[in-house]
Amino acid sequence: MVLTAPLQPIDELSAYINLARSRNIPKISEGASNELVRSYVELRNAGEDTRSSEKRITATTRQLESMIRLSEAHARMRLSSSVEFDDVKEAYRLMRDAIRTSATDPKTGKIDMGLLDSGVGQQERKLRGDMGKEVLNILDAAGNRGIRWTDVLKQLEGQSSIRINTAEFGEVIKALEREGLVKVVGERDRRTIRRVEGG
Repeated sequence: MVLTAPLQPIDELSAYINLARSRNIPKISEGASNELVRSYVELRNAGEDTRSSEKRITATTRQLESMIRLSEAHARMRLSSSVEFDDVKEAYRLMRDAIRTSATDPKTGKIDMGLLDSGVGQQERKLRGDMGKEVLNILDAAGNRGIRWTDVLKQLEGQSSIRINTAEFGEVIKALEREGLVKVVGERDRRTIRRVEGG
């Protein structure tokens, strides 16, 4: 049997929200301030992996600002004039769960804040970077003439121990075009990739 809280009438809920919004921004108490610092440091340290020399950033000043705003919102919800320790604890819980949900790389299972900015995990970004370098090497070896899209893809597949995903290849070429390093001429099967001189 599932117990649910009784629903509040919409006009009462609206009046409560308006009252909470109309109050001044709550002041952060000393205990809450100390907890904000501790929680932020804990979020930052979540990216450390003792087995690896690599350090992933799991919290930036943007996350600290969000945690402060969430703490203030939680205090306002209580109609309090000050942000207390428990407000920060709840804000930290929300931030930690949000980061874990939205920034966990499904391939590695590790938190990667780059996912939030680019939608691409660190491992995938490295793979795309390596693929881009190889594409440029292939084009440089061909000289000034362009190479057909499918031929570049075949050469990459011949050099790689893993199968090249055509969608990933397309994203790499788009990125190289945006950087002004290559130019794609033609359409579909007749596409040719050319190295941009000086790029």
